[in-house]
Amino acid sequence: MTIHVPRVFRGFHDAWEQNEADYLSAFTSGKTSFIPNLLPETALGLPADQVLTILKGRLGDRVDAALAREHTDLEVPAAALPPEIGSPVADWPNGRWLQKSNMVGINVRTVQTFWNVAKYLLTVPSAIDSVHLLPIWEPGVLDSLYGMASWRLNSEFYDAELAGAIPHLDSAEAQLRAVINLIHASGRTIGMDVIPHTDRYSEMSLAQPHYFEWLQRQDVRIVDHSDNLHLEVEGEILRWLETVGPATPGPSHPKDPADFFGDEFDEADRLRTLFGSPSDRIGRHSRRGELVAHLASYGYEPVPATMGTPFRGVEADTRNQALVVDEDGNTWRDYVIAKPGTFSRVFNPLSRYKLYGRKDNNRHWEIDFDRPRPEVFGYVADHYADAQARFGFDFMRGDMSHVQMRPNGVPAQLDEFYDLLGSVKNQIREGNGVPYFGYFAETFLPPRDVFGFGEELDHLEAADADVTQGDLQSNAIGSPGFLLQFRQYLDIASTRACAPAFTVMTPDKDDPRFDELYRRGNVVRAFVGLFLTDLPSYVGLGHEIRDVHLTPWPNEHYTKLFVFHEHGEENVYPSKARRGQRYLWGKNGSLFGAMTRLRLYADSIFPTIRSRPIRWLLPPDPRAYRHEIAWTQWESPDYVFVANLHTEEHAGYFAVPAIPDLEPGTRLELEFSTESDISDANRRPAWNGKHFRIESLESEEARVYRIERHM
Repeated sequence: MTIHVPRVFRGFHDAWEQNEADYLSAFTSGKTSFIPNLLPETALGLPADQVLTILKGRLGDRVDAALAREHTDLEVPAAALPPEIGSPVADWPNGRWLQKSNMVGINVRTVQTFWNVAKYLLTVPSAIDSVHLLPIWEPGVLDSLYGMASWRLNSEFYDAELAGAIPHLDSAEAQLRAVINLIHASGRTIGMDVIPHTDRYSEMSLAQPHYFEWLQRQDVRIVDHSDNLHLEVEGEILRWLETVGPATPGPSHPKDPADFFGDEFDEADRLRTLFGSPSDRIGRHSRRGELVAHLASYGYEPVPATMGTPFRGVEADTRNQALVVDEDGNTWRDYVIAKPGTFSRVFNPLSRYKLYGRKDNNRHWEIDFDRPRPEVFGYVADHYADAQARFGFDFMRGDMSHVQMRPNGVPAQLDEFYDLLGSVKNQIREGNGVPYFGYFAETFLPPRDVFGFGEELDHLEAADADVTQGDLQSNAIGSPGFLLQFRQYLDIASTRACAPAFTVMTPDKDDPRFDELYRRGNVVRAFVGLFLTDLPSYVGLGHEIRDVHLTPWPNEHYTKLFVFHEHGEENVYPSKARRGQRYLWGKNGSLFGAMTRLRLYADSIFPTIRSRPIRWLLPPDPRAYRHEIAWTQWESPDYVFVANLHTEEHAGYFAVPAIPDLEPGTRLELEFSTESDISDANRRPAWNGKHFRIESLESEEARVYRIERHM
């Protein structure tokens, strides 16, 4: 079946209405790996019953297995599920499979529910074989996804429609397990965000004050930040509890702080005593707000998380605009680094776990790395290991992996307490019996010592990261900075244990500040990300239909702004506020049409090239003298990929060097181009005994040539 791809937005609606049955048939029969011409916003509107019918047409009995009561029961470990709905990488001995993966990042708030993740993936080709979910945990006071309030899932991701269709999927937890089962059944892997901090007044920090660092402030002056200040906080929490009483009736709780916060009194019982039933989010939030106000009246606060040299030593920001009033009416003051470096930053709503002891009672804010706190490492790792065991995640994305606080870099001797995120990965791999579990690190590969600890790659290898996000997405494609980094990343991938990703767009970059990066070159960037099988790639949801913004648009059009939940005129951070509840998908029919053509073509060849090592014919030029790139497969090559990374100038004649070991008479035959008008000379490039001569290549154009061997 030939699939006509419209070029205007309205055309996709018309095509869907007129040809829905044909498009669904192409998908369910296996002719395409995604539903052609299905706009993401249309996919989210499909009824649950229809989606289930579509999935059964494609996956057969695996859908029933994925959704079965016994396979969505969280008491049954994900590792015990049948192979047909288990991890597709379960046979790997390590997480290196991630280095060949094409990932899509999904902020669940943009699609609203876990079930809608499955709907969105109907529009995504199988060449994009991994899914990264941004944080899925219950958010804190500011409702930021990265400010975890508890270890429970975010209840806003529950889907009532799915529960109506399948009654035993009556919780966000059961629905997430079901969706992950479906994702596995489709041959994809899925990753969770692992966060090394919490909301500053999370249930974790209030139920385990000894796992966090605290300060006491009077107006604009920090009067105490001693090493054991948490003991005073624990005493104050118990005094509050004696005044207001326990949240739930039951056995009496320990009255001594050492016993109440000790190992003998289980965390779950402590949380019930302090805040109430886990299912009563409103009640828990109310109790937590009362306790926070009580502690604030004495000036007690967790020390905020920081980034960049020197990491330590905060002071209150005395400016009027640094006063913040939260939704519970509590007044806070932001903090700044007392002696900041270039990249110093304080994340005021967040608090980092206290992983090491402090020198000299923390008089000078110095960390004693010779005194790791195994109980804190274990607490965090155990909770994430529990999430992996319950839901079946295949990898983790380590948030803020670039934060390494040792000023002297990676130590001469490494132990299990070098890095929290690395400890989480290894606890999951070893403790859960899933050696394939991978680690995708959020770092940016800056020059040496930018973050004050030497080479970032040394840190990543020491932390056992498999892939890092990198920073290609911060450069306009084809710019000198892009070409330099691209070439550097290829060198890193061939020499280091941690591979940088060819990142197209991250959820953090879908923000008004970065509009200029997506005005040109979106298709050729996606082309390289898909077909460059030697590097992993990453793209954020919505890139495939993103509008061109010559000036900033309302926040509802940017996925980054759905990390937060700021609404209306009265909000803490006005620049992040949204007036609408729903993400507004782009209307860029021209881009969506070009991306659909690219994805349909990828369906036809990706099984042939998946994970195969490549041979560069024209590698990226770090001097930016040349913008053409070309590559093929290392052994028994089938295709040659050619692209012009310049977004404004076409490339005149250039030569693609000879491919070693090909017999005389081999020709190149054009199979695909992102452009429609290709000359005969460019369809079959001439061979002069040394090179294939490409007569021209339009700006942003990408092509695939099939290698035709002489018969």
